[in-house]
Amino acid sequence: METNPPDQDGGTPQTGAPTPSKEERTMAMICHLLPLAGALMPAVPVLNIIAPLVLWLIKKDSMPFVDQQGKEVLNFQITLSIVFFVCMLTFWLILPMILAFGIGIAALVLIIMAAIKANDGVPYRYPFTLRLIK
Repeated sequence: METNPPDQDGGTPQTGAPTPSKEERTMAMICHLLPLAGALMPAVPVLNIIAPLVLWLIKKDSMPFVDQQGKEVLNFQITLSIVFFVCMLTFWLILPMILAFGIGIAALVLIIMAAIKANDGVPYRYPFTLRLIK
C-alpha cells in the first residue's frame, strides 16, 4: 500500500486542490489584512466588514482561494463585531471591557497569522468563528 509523504505541517498533502497562484495568494492576504483599515479609520465603524466584502465580491468568481479565504475573513469579522457590540452594550461592567481588550489583541494576532498563511497559499480557518457565510 502506497502512502503520500507528509507535507510541511506533518499532515498528508491535499492532492485535489490546486496550488493558488501568486496573485491569488496576495489577494487573499490583502483580504485578511483589510479589516485592520477599520481600526485605522474609526469614523467608519463597519469598515472591518465592508473592505474585505468588496474585495471578496470582486474576486470570488475568478479566484477560488480568495473566495474561500474571503468567506473566512467575513465570518470572523462578523463574529468579532457581534462580540464587541455585546461588550459595548454592557460597558458599565468591568469584565466585558477587559474581555473586549483581550479579544482585540487576540484578533490582531489571528489576523496576522491568517495573512501569513494565505500568502504561503495555505488555507486558514479562524477559531471560535460563527460560519454564517458558506
